[in-house]
Amino acid sequence: MNKKGYSIILGISVLLLLFLFLLVGHHRDIPDRVRLDRGVLLGTGSSVAERIKPVAQVNVASAETQREPVKNAAAPPTPSRNGQQVYQATCVACHDAGIAGAPKLGDKTQWAKHIAKGRDTLYASALNGVQGSAGAMPPKGGNPALSDAEVRAAVDYMVARSK
Repeated sequence: MNKKGYSIILGISVLLLLFLFLLVGHHRDIPDRVRLDRGVLLGTGSSVAERIKPVAQVNVASAETQREPVKNAAAPPTPSRNGQQVYQATCVACHDAGIAGAPKLGDKTQWAKHIAKGRDTLYASALNGVQGSAGAMPPKGGNPALSDAEVRAAVDYMVARSK
C-alpha cells in the first residue's frame, strides 16, 4: 500500500477514536442522572401502591343494570323477549335453512329425535352449545347477550312449532 493509503486509514482511525471518546464522555454520567431521577420519584414519600395504581377504572355495567332491582333468587328469571322474538332475532339464521345440522323449524321428523331427549337436554344444548358428527351449535346460538330464560323461551317456541 502506498503512503497516501496509510494516511487515509490513519485519518479515519483518528476520527473514529475521537468519536468514541466523545460518545463515552457524553454517556459517562448517565447512571448518576438515573439515580437522581429515581431519587426525585422515591423522595416524594409516595408508596409503591400509589405509584403503580391505575390511572382510571372502567365500569362496564350499563345504567339499566344499575337501576335493576334485586331479583328473588328462588324465582326463575322471566325473559325480556318471548321465544318467537328470540327465534326471529337469533335462531332463524340456522334453524330456517338447516345450517350445520340444525333441525329446521316445523320439521317434525328432524325435531322428533331431539324432543325425545327431553326439554332439559334441549335447554342444556342450546345454552352450552353442541359439537357433534351431526352438526354444531354455538352456546346460546352464537348470541352471548341472550339470557338463559330467553334461550329457554326460544327452545320452547321451536319445540311447540315442530311437534
